[in-house]
Amino acid sequence: MVIGAGPNGLVAANMLADAGWDVVVLEAQSTPGGAVRSDRELHPDFVHDTFSAFYPLAVASRAMTSLRLEDHGLAWEHAPAVLGHPFGDGQWAVLHRDRDLTAAGLDALHAGDGDAWLDLCRTWDRIGEPMVDALTSPFPPVRAGARLLPGLARAGGLDTVRRLATPVSSLGRELFGGPAGALLLAGNAGHADFPLDSPGSGVFGVLMSMLGQTVGFPVPRGGAQALTDALVTRFTRLGGRIETDAPVTRVVVRDGAVTGVVTRDGESYDARVVVADVAAPRLFGELVGEEDLPARVVRGMRDFELDPGTVKVDWALTGPVPWAGNPGAAPGTVHIADSVEEMTQTLAQVASGVVPDRPFLLTGQMTTSDSTRSPSGTESFWAYTHVPQPSATRGDAGDEVTGRWDHDDLERFADRMQARIEARAPGFGSLVGARRVLGPHELEARNANLVGGAVNGGTSQLHQELVFRPVPAMRGRAATGVPGLFLGSASAHPGGGVHGAAGANAARAALWQHRLRALPRRRTR
Repeated sequence: MVIGAGPNGLVAANMLADAGWDVVVLEAQSTPGGAVRSDRELHPDFVHDTFSAFYPLAVASRAMTSLRLEDHGLAWEHAPAVLGHPFGDGQWAVLHRDRDLTAAGLDALHAGDGDAWLDLCRTWDRIGEPMVDALTSPFPPVRAGARLLPGLARAGGLDTVRRLATPVSSLGRELFGGPAGALLLAGNAGHADFPLDSPGSGVFGVLMSMLGQTVGFPVPRGGAQALTDALVTRFTRLGGRIETDAPVTRVVVRDGAVTGVVTRDGESYDARVVVADVAAPRLFGELVGEEDLPARVVRGMRDFELDPGTVKVDWALTGPVPWAGNPGAAPGTVHIADSVEEMTQTLAQVASGVVPDRPFLLTGQMTTSDSTRSPSGTESFWAYTHVPQPSATRGDAGDEVTGRWDHDDLERFADRMQARIEARAPGFGSLVGARRVLGPHELEARNANLVGGAVNGGTSQLHQELVFRPVPAMRGRAATGVPGLFLGSASAHPGGGVHGAAGANAARAALWQHRLRALPRRRTR
């Protein structure tokens, strides 16, 4: 039994079906996909990805690539350039899949920065593949770690480790003389909820930048739903079954072990194994009562920390975004922040419970990336930004938002976001044919795992990563301490992102536990 048909749940379901298990997936929504879905809600001619949109981790993670989803209808598309960051007076930092093009652009902005970028790429060549494997493997990553250590030694040893541990706000200044390279690293670090002046932000900024350099930021042809459809097609061809509109309200535990689940409609399903693609706060204490959980898990969840909330705006544009100083190759992803210092301040505001007055925006030009998303000459466009969790909002640096995130709050804040784009793309507002704003409450209503608009299943900061995720009692593993129950959501190691690794880790743990139970026991005298 798998609870939740998000990418982690569907990866787990496929792996269990591959092993010959009879698998049923129960999904609360009417459509599978979790945070990997698309729709035509805003305009019938425009496809908008409802939640996530770009998927470098999906093409870098063995959990996903091993399923060979391209054999089940999935096709990837790429924008002419991976990522752009406008700054100054019409200048652009641009990340290409061709490292030499990236380096040439950086060098044109500041002599010497191109060589610094290529040095960083050479370091990644030595450590990148085993690092991704280590980050997405079950904890501890013994095999991947054994491959990573020699690569680190060849890449500079302790000096490289120190550099990766450096906060990204400092790392950019250390590596580059001009602002462009630092903006690329810091903007990519801003995809998670690390404060940019904290350890961990540097390695994440390098990771995302180098993935963009090596695999790009690909999108599924036709919309994010195509990735989900491929996972569903593969699973059902193996005989698996998905029940939609079937929210699970209770995981049944008897005599200390899982025996099944119950849905909102009162339907019971027997199951010896349950993989829960469910946010940890929803699973521990709600679907499973505290009386059925190990005391250490209950205690750990009292300190569990969500990542910030999210506001996402979708636009149906009647023409391409009129970026000032438009780069020669149009990027699929565009980051909006005037400087690393501004980004650092903005994310610090969010962490302190203050709605930012100058939000850092991650934006996506989806028709630029995939021409099927809207009519020729138009653009399916979105932007999202992090805001404090609704329950933790203490104020608004712009003195307009109450923190209730009702309709008026969302429209005011969306205007603030749109003004940031207009400053970098004069005339943007005149191209808006339609606009949709999804705030923390709307996102959670469409996917219960996005608690308060949190997209990563819990903070990505170091105190809740690796062996501490989601709580120290679980030691970074999928086993929950309740026999037969495994956590396979973004709340589990390795965290957020569409890589399927949390689901794969849960499936492996379930298969391993099943094998151990099947082993003959030695008689005692």
